[in-house]
Amino acid sequence: MPLVDVVKEGKQDPAKRVNIVSVRLVRESSILYEKRCIRSPQDAYELAKSFLEDKDREHFIVMSLDTKNQPVSINVCHIGSLNASLVSPREVMKAAILSSAASIMVLHNHPSGLTDPSNEDIKVTKRLVEAGNLIGIELLDHIIVGDNTFNSLKEKGYI
Repeated sequence: MPLVDVVKEGKQDPAKRVNIVSVRLVRESSILYEKRCIRSPQDAYELAKSFLEDKDREHFIVMSLDTKNQPVSINVCHIGSLNASLVSPREVMKAAILSSAASIMVLHNHPSGLTDPSNEDIKVTKRLVEAGNLIGIELLDHIIVGDNTFNSLKEKGYI
């Protein structure tokens, strides 16, 4: 019911309590990265493979980078099923925004070990590029991790 109608009828709903909140990024742990910055899909794969190899379900991670392409955070954004993971641009960008990222790389595994991108992988990549353009956080690459190998969607021309 519109507010105008409520006032006209002389009825007023009870007051609504509005929470005052703060948003924080919580560091769960850290890892030491010797190379300091990401210069290639291979570098990103080397950093993230321990999060993604040998998983029985799809894991989708967001690697947030600063202006010098140094990783500042890694967030396991989604854990899916054996062959799918529902990826929401708002969840992907949430960790990036909280990490003050200049850019991001996203990576996920294919438990089958094969790294060919699915149609859904390509659609998600395009949606993340669009979302990143809107908020000023560039998607540098989307990397699919398989059995001791990876596939870069940027190198394949999807970004």
